[in-house]
Amino acid sequence: MDHGPHASTGSAAVDLTALLIRLVLLLGTVLVAGTGLLRPSVAAPSRRVVLATGAAGGLAATLAIVSVPVLGVNVVGGVVHAALTLAVPLLLGRPPLARWVSAALLLLVVLETALGRSGPEFAVDTVYVGGAAVWLGAALVTLGANRSAWRGSSVRPGPLALTLGVLLTVAGLVRFGLSGLGADRRLYETAFGLLLAAVIVLPAAATVVAVLVLRRQDGPGRAYRLGAAGIAAAFVAWSALAVVPEPAELPTPGVPLLATVSVHDRDVPVLVSPQRPGRNLVHFPGSAGEGLVVGVEGGLSEPAVLRSGAGGTWAEVDLPPGRSELVIRHDGDEDSVEVDAGEERGPESASGVDGPECATAALGGLVAGARAVLGACPADTLSEDDADALRKQIGFLADHGTPAITLAGDESPRGVAAAAAVREEAGRRGLPVLAEPAADAALVVVGGWEAAHTATTRAARLQQVAPTYVYGIQLAPWLLTSPVVNSVATSSVPLRFDPREERAVSFTVRLGNAFGGERPTLGGYLAWLAAQGQQLSGEVRVFASAQVNAMPMNPGTPHAPGMAMTGEGAGHWIEHGTVVPVSLPLRPLGGQHEENERR
Repeated sequence: MDHGPHASTGSAAVDLTALLIRLVLLLGTVLVAGTGLLRPSVAAPSRRVVLATGAAGGLAATLAIVSVPVLGVNVVGGVVHAALTLAVPLLLGRPPLARWVSAALLLLVVLETALGRSGPEFAVDTVYVGGAAVWLGAALVTLGANRSAWRGSSVRPGPLALTLGVLLTVAGLVRFGLSGLGADRRLYETAFGLLLAAVIVLPAAATVVAVLVLRRQDGPGRAYRLGAAGIAAAFVAWSALAVVPEPAELPTPGVPLLATVSVHDRDVPVLVSPQRPGRNLVHFPGSAGEGLVVGVEGGLSEPAVLRSGAGGTWAEVDLPPGRSELVIRHDGDEDSVEVDAGEERGPESASGVDGPECATAALGGLVAGARAVLGACPADTLSEDDADALRKQIGFLADHGTPAITLAGDESPRGVAAAAAVREEAGRRGLPVLAEPAADAALVVVGGWEAAHTATTRAARLQQVAPTYVYGIQLAPWLLTSPVVNSVATSSVPLRFDPREERAVSFTVRLGNAFGGERPTLGGYLAWLAAQGQQLSGEVRVFASAQVNAMPMNPGTPHAPGMAMTGEGAGHWIEHGTVVPVSLPLRPLGGQHEENERR
């Protein structure tokens, strides 16, 4: 019988009713189970105890049956739960049987409250449920009996109360540690935080009360009964933690923010980068559709629109220093996300023409759980790996008889450095570099996404009119993105990894699941690997991309679970296309041509 989290019904009234059923059912059950567990350790119960236990058992049994249609729990589980809660009050006159039935009932409650958890979480649930049951049972069996209820028992009520209070308090502290929440405003500004505070503070308060009254003549009974309200409230809070969503991590200035908003009963992922004062990019996946409008609360709003060379939609928003609310609207419905831009400015390239590439690179790290401050963007510098790949790409073209190349770059630091590396290698190999389109040439694109998309789109138009770039369109490694690659029929790119290999496919699946089917980028993949202490180390090969509807794999190549092997689906790096190797690993600077000469 499962009383764990259930999907929202779409009705606040129905969901509240289901929550109340769950909480009252579990509370009544632990009260009955605790009473049965202690029955062999106390004197014969008074009529008041029998009636109270019977009332609690009857209520719990009724709710167990009601929960079958309302909460959708297993019918057999509901019937067993009801039968056990009704059996305990009937067996109070037979203490050993009452204890065994109560133990089975308590085990059932532990399984219900800890369903889906393991290890420390399951252990903490067991301690909290068991401790609350014994405390509430002790409060009930001492009704009207005080010390006389424990006469002849081996159980010492005073030390038991202190032990239970300490155990519950420590279990609450462990639950706090496992939650991932810090000692911040989420503890008092969110429902989850308040509940978590209650499971710690209330047992501690009950323990203090027990210490104060235990020495009195009627101490043990009063200690349990005075603390019962706090323990009951703490147990209710503990049970509610399973169905109340945990609050998101607090935004950190300079760390791009990955969040989810709800508009028109639909969850939409949103990325805010770089989360610094001034111009920021707000990104939505293509699956979010059009019509989203974004703005700081109380300020101007901007529509999220398509950007050349980038996937999804993007809005430019000016964030003020410090904390503020980012409001996302769609057809009159709205939701908000808390942001914290801090005081320092972020890198200029994070919100400029190369901002989308920078944001999606940060997204890869966020998907892997990294929360690093964004200090630089991919377009700020040309990495040695990319420079080496470009030089080998030019060598590959020269070795295959390409008469000339036309170079398309941009003014970014990476674009300038990449163009210089290409010209240097082309000069070393005697390969002319042209400034205009040509038929007998290859187009080598080394700019950012927007400049590259402009260059490839222009090339595609020229190719429809007359033979142009018959030696192909060659892209820099960072241009392996669907919008750029799919702007032409075919293109080639030098890579140190195979987009069909297991690790790359796992990234595409993780990214798509986390961000509405978002397609991968090289920057995001590198950040995802770095967050796990990994990096690319393979040899450079030339890969060709074409718009086809299949994704061939090498024989025996493993692939990630959930990956579609044909057609569209999770695991495809390029939308509506595939990427396959068309060369062996490229040799260092000497090139295949020099190797052939030596032979």
